[in-house]
Amino acid sequence: MRRFALILVFWPGVLAADGFQKLSGEEILAALTGKKLEYGRGVWQTFEASMITQYFSGGPSAGRWAVQEDQYCSTWPPSDLWACYDVFRNEDTIRFVDDAGGQTDGVYSP
Repeated sequence: MRRFALILVFWPGVLAADGFQKLSGEEILAALTGKKLEYGRGVWQTFEASMITQYFSGGPSAGRWAVQEDQYCSTWPPSDLWACYDVFRNEDTIRFVDDAGGQTDGVYSP
């Protein structure tokens, strides 16, 4: 039994001590499409069904977003490079995690 418990603790997305669960591609689309996240200090982002994302941090910025291989991906002009993130959810908080382990949390805007 002890061996089984250890496997669950280290299996990504199954159990997380902080309550976050990793989202699949379908779950990412459902969690973000038509939603607005607030990141604090007046910074926010919207995720339109047209796959346009609006980001505001002292001024507006528009980019494109997509889901690729169970990750949230975005590109921001003038760059044409896509950056992708694993996405986790704990109730009303969405966490984006980059490939270096950096985390950004956003909370659904009412």
